[in-house]
Amino acid sequence: MAEPEDLSQEELIEQIRRMKVSDLLLTTITTVAQLGYAKLEPDGRDLEQARLAIESLRALTAVLAGSVPEEVVHDFEQATANLQLAYAKAVDES
Repeated sequence: MAEPEDLSQEELIEQIRRMKVSDLLLTTITTVAQLGYAKLEPDGRDLEQARLAIESLRALTAVLAGSVPEEVVHDFEQATANLQLAYAKAVDES
């Protein structure tokens, strides 16, 4: 795949047309989960940001249901539950 700076405007537009919103959301939800866990690390703990990540995961998982395989939705529901448990532990430690 060509780098974005190597593409003509028409090629870039065509790539955008071929993209699926569900693929972008899957990338986004993965990043949000990673950020949520990072915000629970003792060195950079930010409980408000971790809570926002949890709420975002809930919302995005619900939006993705029916658009991606059920096992993917289940995996993100499990990731959300695990993040909630880690959040509760971090709150206890604070």
